[in-house]
Amino acid sequence: MSQTEILFHQVAFAYETSPAPLFENLDLHLPLGWTGIAGANGAGKTTLLRLAIGELAPRQGRIQVPASALYCAQRTDEAPPLLESFLTAAESAACLLRGRLGVEEDWLERWDSLSHGERKRAQLGVALWQEPSVLAVDEPTNHLDLRAKALLGEALRSFRGIGLLVSHDRQLLDLLCRQCVFVDPPAAPLRPGNFTQGNEQARLEAERTRRQRELAREENRRLEEEAHRRREEAARSQARRSKSGLAPKDHDARFKRNRARVSGKDGTAGKLLRQMDARLEQAQERLETIKVKKTYALGIWMAGARSHRRTLFSLPEGELSLGGGRCLRHPALSMGPQDRVALVGPNGGGKSTLVRRLVGALDLPAPQVVYLPQELPLSAARGVLDQARSLPRAELGRLMSVVSCLGSRPQRLLDTAAPSPGEARKLLLALGILRTPHLIVMDEPTNHLDLPSIQCLEEALAGCPCGLLLVSHDQPFLERLARTCWQIGSEGEGWELRVGEMRAPA
Repeated sequence: MSQTEILFHQVAFAYETSPAPLFENLDLHLPLGWTGIAGANGAGKTTLLRLAIGELAPRQGRIQVPASALYCAQRTDEAPPLLESFLTAAESAACLLRGRLGVEEDWLERWDSLSHGERKRAQLGVALWQEPSVLAVDEPTNHLDLRAKALLGEALRSFRGIGLLVSHDRQLLDLLCRQCVFVDPPAAPLRPGNFTQGNEQARLEAERTRRQRELAREENRRLEEEAHRRREEAARSQARRSKSGLAPKDHDARFKRNRARVSGKDGTAGKLLRQMDARLEQAQERLETIKVKKTYALGIWMAGARSHRRTLFSLPEGELSLGGGRCLRHPALSMGPQDRVALVGPNGGGKSTLVRRLVGALDLPAPQVVYLPQELPLSAARGVLDQARSLPRAELGRLMSVVSCLGSRPQRLLDTAAPSPGEARKLLLALGILRTPHLIVMDEPTNHLDLPSIQCLEEALAGCPCGLLLVSHDQPFLERLARTCWQIGSEGEGWELRVGEMRAPA
């Protein structure tokens, strides 16, 4: 077998917890270079990656994979097994990668205090250093600031094997990929070009299919009307040919009807009707073969409320330890009931540490606060799903309506053993929405979310009356929603926070 490609042949796969197959009759050719894998949260992108590297086995069909394959998962809870070797390696390849990704020599000792963005850079550095035949990367730009994203993009461009990239980052997909798989169970069509080109092709295909279905429906309607007209004509013809109702001695009328039968004149209507019924049946079969993908209404209303308190929290001036002898100095901080604050700064600057400290200082009842941490451990994600499943039927219905309006399919989510990171965040947000919160705190809210979901979340937060504290590297998202900016910048050996108005970067 060639070591320069991955081949899927008639592959089918389903999880034991799900009654429906995730993939059916899947044929894919994944050559050298980067292939993008795009799709909605929970559609099966990570599953496709794990199939492609041999970590999962198909239920049917076969997959040919080169011997050396590595998978960089979304989660970075644990340090990569070879991180110590990578940090101490003296060869030029390791030194170049460490410099290119900004990986520091003490990161293994400080792993628990590293930001998720720093962990992701270390994870990818270790993977690229090993030079596998296949490198499967799952959402690499989550948590990364703009500088780190640029470093990562250059590092991934240097990879010369078969690269598989799951991402909602359109810029990265366009930079790296020569073809993209668009996961849409039970299918996963492969389209040439980068994400933007493939997505446009998908839009044109969907538009063409909708038009074909409209034409087929119109043709079906026209034939139904014609069949109805001919059915009435055949019925009149049958009535003309029938002798019932004629007087026994009306020999002239009986002679005329007998002559019509011999000539076949009145039988023509019945023959035409049978022909029309056959054409109508063919048209209906054609209509049924043109499948238009069902679309779902997106968009939620965030049912928040304004608190009657003068302040939601206050934190006196002070310092926060960030580990490794570094600290974050900050002025006195507070938020009013309708304040909208953006917390910004580079990876490792202490944003998540400060958020956790602020959440701990809240003087609000727990049900009035929605807190989305930057990452949910797998056990916590499963716990959120179990909490949703245990809700009373009516409340579960309301919860799943919110999840559906954020772009995930509720039944598919309830059937899964463990939600994807994006689905877990949607569930946690939906549970919070049902409580009518007074404060929403989100650490990297757009991480793991697909693009339609990000747009829905942005619209919902824009109309929410409660307080917002948002930590993000997504500048347009923050510009739309925040009025105050807490900016973290370097100061000597540590970091310092300054308060100002929210504005676009120069």
